Amino acid sequence: MVRWFRRRRAAASAPLASHDLVTQVPRADRYTAADLLVEATADIGSRPGRLAMTLVGTVLGIGALVATIGFSQTAAHQIARQFDAVKATQVVVAPGEARTSSGGSAATTRLPWDGVDRVVRLVGVEAATLIADVSLGTDTITAVPVNDPSAPATASPDLIASTPGLLDVLGGHLVTGRMFDAGHDERADRVVVLGAGAAERLGINRVDSQPSVFIGGVPYAVLGVFDGVQARGDLLDAVVVPMRTARHERALGAPGQMQIRIVMGTGPQVGEQSAIALSPDAPENLEVSAPSARSDLGDSVSADVNVVFLVLGGIVLLAGALGIANVTMLNVIERVPEIGLRRALGSTGRQIASQFVVESIIIGLLGGLLGAALAVLSVVGFAAVQQWTPVVNPWIAVGGAVLGAVVGLVAGWFPARRASRIEPVTALRGGS
Repeated sequence: MVRWFRRRRAAASAPLASHDLVTQVPRADRYTAADLLVEATADIGSRPGRLAMTLVGTVLGIGALVATIGFSQTAAHQIARQFDAVKATQVVVAPGEARTSSGGSAATTRLPWDGVDRVVRLVGVEAATLIADVSLGTDTITAVPVNDPSAPATASPDLIASTPGLLDVLGGHLVTGRMFDAGHDERADRVVVLGAGAAERLGINRVDSQPSVFIGGVPYAVLGVFDGVQARGDLLDAVVVPMRTARHERALGAPGQMQIRIVMGTGPQVGEQSAIALSPDAPENLEVSAPSARSDLGDSVSADVNVVFLVLGGIVLLAGALGIANVTMLNVIERVPEIGLRRALGSTGRQIASQFVVESIIIGLLGGLLGAALAVLSVVGFAAVQQWTPVVNPWIAVGGAVLGAVVGLVAGWFPARRASRIEPVTALRGGS
């Protein structure tokens, strides 16, 4: 505005040519957008303390919003990796069931014994295993060959049959010993591995002494104890024998289900192709449980976290908007004589209002930039400390800065409107 005053005074003192009489306004007298920007920014840095206090609310509000979204996205990604990793990489195929005339149910097809060899050739499949529940009938599983009638009765562990890739597919690990291999399965050896719960129940915690368990009085050598099976927690309380051993010793009729470990994101493809590979004539008779290509866990966690923290961020942002409005109003009151002088020298109410609105927008934009930057740094720093992968959408940070400018616009509208209505005579007399 000062530069505009100087140009106006110079233009007014210059001699008028004949052609100037027909022109409406000399070019040097125009109030350009550059003049508006210069005048709007001239007073922002004149009071650093007040500017800092004004920016605090906006910085906190925008920072809270951007950080909330960033933290929730990062947390959702981490939670999805930790708790949904097994589910997202597992496909389960089981025979379908149909109602019988007697009111029961019967399997519509059977899984082939060579199902693992068929499925592992598919693209996206990393490992596969067949699993079956083996009926004990009246038999029990004990750690001693003699049944003591005086001993209290205890529940017998479940008996499960599987192929050797069980732990590789389900992500379990051996606590001690080893897993049975393809040789044990081919020979139908009488060997077992125990889930951690079953081993504790049977009193077996080491295998270097070559312990055995007795299934219906028949001894089976214990090769190892496993734990950490997340996809099938029931296996931790079971005794697992090789699939061919269950066929020979317990007359197992067919596998109960196939568990497949896949590359994340290939669930729909593997689910469709595995049914065809296992039952080419009637793939519809198999029930396939496959994860979607993208897990919805991250979105649900992000939404739940955002609902709470976005409200808090909105409250802080509202406080920042009120801070900008109060400071802008105080600035208008303090500059009433200046506003009156400018009005007296020819400034329009629109020009006065534009100056204060632009000033508020610049303050809001500055607060938004600082808040978004601090939020992104906070998310990245926190993720680095926790050894997580930071997830921050760059458009969220850009939107935070733009939102700060919008807040400044809304906050500065009323003070600017009031400044534009100040009459020159009233202002020069010291009124407001």
